[in-house]
Amino acid sequence: MHSRQFSDAQRHQLRRSLLEWYRHQGRSLPWRDHPTPYRIWISEVMLQQTQVKTVLPYFERWMQQFPDVQRLAQADLQTVLKAWEGLGYYARARNLHRSAQEICDRHHGEFPQSYDEVLALPGIGRSTAGAILSAAFAQPQPLLDGNVKRVLARLIALAVPPSKALTELWDLSGQLLDPQNPRDFNQAIMDLGATCCTPKNPACLLCPWRHECQAYQTHTQHDLPMTESRSPLPHKEIGVAVIWNDRQQILIDRRPEEGLLGGLWEFPGGKLEAGESYPDCIRREIQEELAIDVEVGNHLITVSHAYSHFKVSLHVYHCRHLSGEPQALESQEIRWVRLDELDEFPFPKANSKIIAALREADTQKD
Repeated sequence: MHSRQFSDAQRHQLRRSLLEWYRHQGRSLPWRDHPTPYRIWISEVMLQQTQVKTVLPYFERWMQQFPDVQRLAQADLQTVLKAWEGLGYYARARNLHRSAQEICDRHHGEFPQSYDEVLALPGIGRSTAGAILSAAFAQPQPLLDGNVKRVLARLIALAVPPSKALTELWDLSGQLLDPQNPRDFNQAIMDLGATCCTPKNPACLLCPWRHECQAYQTHTQHDLPMTESRSPLPHKEIGVAVIWNDRQQILIDRRPEEGLLGGLWEFPGGKLEAGESYPDCIRREIQEELAIDVEVGNHLITVSHAYSHFKVSLHVYHCRHLSGEPQALESQEIRWVRLDELDEFPFPKANSKIIAALREADTQKD
């Protein structure tokens, strides 16, 4: 597929109109108002897969807790995961922590300014590197996040889903980038996608690019960008145990460091097998994971949650520890904790509903 080429005059006009729009319509954001390389880096990683309005309170709290790269590098990973709790895609938090340590070890605590060195940091891909280098150091590096893909796909009325034309879109992003003002241009095109050229009901009449936009001219803006047909997400049914001992403590375990939700705490359990009841599933899983026997009691709550590639339903039961010394056979560590201590540990989002249900049951008991 050949990339669409814009003339010098067209590029000049697109840059000028976008930057003029940005001067009046650009969003005031904390990492823009006080742009240090550290703040920009943290914001860009938080903004991967996550909307600005969700990120804002997390960013402010993060900056109070880890005001610079040294403080982040020295922090315990559990503290970092707790600060990230609820933002999802937890590999981002683990990668930030590892990157902070690398920046302190290899770059004397200064965020690197070369493209290859930034790209070599854990969790930073091509688009995030371009966003950081243009915003923090005014380097003319293109980017291609979800918002920019949508803007460019509509601008040229891209006839295939963006994922099938990444080379062309990267070329286009680089072609349009204003080499004199890469910082504002990249921020502006991201804002344009986030606030004007939105996925549904784009505000075309307010858009500075509508006269050049092929989708607008051909009335196809609501059909573009084209989406890929997706198969339905697999759905996993999980039996989950809230295991109590005689001292009114609950057993929690910490997931392996790598993989989905790595390093977070959870209530033990596992996948329902064909023909199993949830109590049978829980007894089997707890024996396999912890080498203990439990008595399965009342159902507490069922929590459904969607991840990017699958959905889960957690069927949660109160259980009583009968015999055996718990062992961390499939987790990093296990602990007996009181109900009022659960807040000290980073849990996945779905588990917060379990904790809330436990608290409610506890107040009713009183």
